[in-house]
Amino acid sequence: MAALESPEDKIAATETTSSSTSDRNYSIRRRTTVTDSDSTGMMGSEEGLKSSGKACDKVNNENRSHMIFNYRPSMPAHSCVRESPLSSDAIFKQSHAGLFNLCIVVLVAVNSRLIIENLIKYGWLINSGFWFSSKSLRDWPLFMCCLSLPAFPLAAYLVEKLAYRNCISGHVVVFLHIIITTASLLYPVLVILRCDSALISGGTLMPFACIVWLKLVSFAHTSFDMRAIAKSIDKENAPSISLNADNSYDANFKSLVYFMVAPTLCYQSSYPRNASIRKGWVVRQFVKLVIFTGFMGFIIEQYINPIVQNSQHPLKGNLLYAIERVLKLSVPNLYVWLCMFYCFLSTCG
Repeated sequence: MAALESPEDKIAATETTSSSTSDRNYSIRRRTTVTDSDSTGMMGSEEGLKSSGKACDKVNNENRSHMIFNYRPSMPAHSCVRESPLSSDAIFKQSHAGLFNLCIVVLVAVNSRLIIENLIKYGWLINSGFWFSSKSLRDWPLFMCCLSLPAFPLAAYLVEKLAYRNCISGHVVVFLHIIITTASLLYPVLVILRCDSALISGGTLMPFACIVWLKLVSFAHTSFDMRAIAKSIDKENAPSISLNADNSYDANFKSLVYFMVAPTLCYQSSYPRNASIRKGWVVRQFVKLVIFTGFMGFIIEQYINPIVQNSQHPLKGNLLYAIERVLKLSVPNLYVWLCMFYCFLSTCG
């Protein structure tokens, strides 16, 4: 039988083999369509049998049979190797929106239960003297200390002005900057210790003092470098990125004032700014600052203070009880830290 095969049969067998091989390479199930030869034959038969209605119905029935979906069981459904969605190789390549939404739902449910439990146990602890009370009036020296912190940048500006006019030497300038920066950090500490202030008031003052100290250090370093470049003999070989357009240096009071209120710790003589002040944005940031500051106070008064007041001394009580108190304080303390970072790094920036 194999010897009697004609060339046409071999070609047909080759086409059948190639078509079956191409079918295996597809990983999805396909439906069969009417071939060109079938459609051509159908058109010819329709033209030849127009006079016979029965023949046309027979042809239409045959065409409908060709349009039936053909799902082959031998068609491969898996064509490539894939990792599990939670495997270590593919976990960061998948979308975890559902898992993230589940975490949010669990977080809201757990914190809602804690809020309801706290209100049932302690009631509403926020009173009318939450913002201003007789206790807060005792910390007025800390408020005055905060208002007096701009005196240190003013002193640093005067030192740089004297150095620009060559009234003092470079070593004296460095020594005065060391004294000014150190005093800006030690002065609030002495006021807090002397006045025996509350923890919240002292914790609010010290971040401002640290910010002023860091800004003064940057101002001193940048000014020293700019003075060294301005006084160098070969200005063409000196880097000009730290200088102004005219390659000159002068202590600018407006630049220092803007630097002290700008959300940056890197001093430079000019900053990229918008053409106008966005008043709506400033109002929104101020409203956010007030809201998140009040939220921090609410968490401290409603959650942290009752837990601390009802706790025993950690060295006199049970160790497991102390650990339980610390873990119970961890959640509200975390929220306070997040709100504080958002207020100082986003709204104030």
